[in-house]
Amino acid sequence: MEQSRRKFIQKATLGFAGAVSVPFINQAATQSKNFVAKQGDLLPVGIAGYTFNKFDLEKSIAMMKRIGVQNLSLKEFHLPINSNDEKIKSVMSQFAAANINVYAVGVIYMRTKQAVDEAFNYAKKVGVKLIVGVPTYDLIDYTEQKVKETDIRIAIHNHGPEDALYPGPQQVYDRIKDRDSRMGLCLDIGHAERAGTDLVKAIKDFKGRLYDLHIKDVSLAQKEGKAIEIGRGVIDFNAVIKALKKNNYKGMCSIEFEKDMSDPLPGMAESIGYFRGVMSTMS
Repeated sequence: MEQSRRKFIQKATLGFAGAVSVPFINQAATQSKNFVAKQGDLLPVGIAGYTFNKFDLEKSIAMMKRIGVQNLSLKEFHLPINSNDEKIKSVMSQFAAANINVYAVGVIYMRTKQAVDEAFNYAKKVGVKLIVGVPTYDLIDYTEQKVKETDIRIAIHNHGPEDALYPGPQQVYDRIKDRDSRMGLCLDIGHAERAGTDLVKAIKDFKGRLYDLHIKDVSLAQKEGKAIEIGRGVIDFNAVIKALKKNNYKGMCSIEFEKDMSDPLPGMAESIGYFRGVMSTMS
């Protein structure tokens, strides 16, 4: 296993060295409401917007182009949730010009009915059909009501052992399993691993409600585990990807890189190279 990890890391470094050293990679795909999958990818790869929380819109777009990823879950620091129509049009035009597909918004925290209303209105104006969100337990009923009114899905995100509401995917599923089928999960595999989740089992058990993935690796399968480049930690990505394909996963695999957020590009490149390297052995 460790030898395989090293081989994939080497492949990542070689495969992305050129991308990191030049301004842009030309992409043939265009802006779309559907997922944009790079040729050869077994599963569509994206970026969770939190990765760029220390960078402005232009620098974030440039990094996405340099690593050859075109799908993004949009965070509010690049487009505030209370933005007017002119601001939304301006930001979304910049993404479209860069051939970046905004497929979701979030993570959005929902602690009041007003926050729920704002989240769904935001998604509607941006033009996406998926919110990655965290509604409190007392707002689950109201969130379901908004899902039915708008036909916008919500994928509730787990945040690990520190999260009193949703430490792992089971706590999400328990709250939505008997509700509208457009209520589902955004499985953060790193936080889930730290919370003691069997990832392969979770992918199988929750496959009907698994709408989004945040992909990361962690140094330990316990609360103290830290974010690390994909392939250097404890998660078995070969098993995870096999389980996703076996269960016909239809969502996005969005890399969320949190190890060095002031200089994420090298770690992002290595992580995406490793993840794509694992996928390439199965295609």
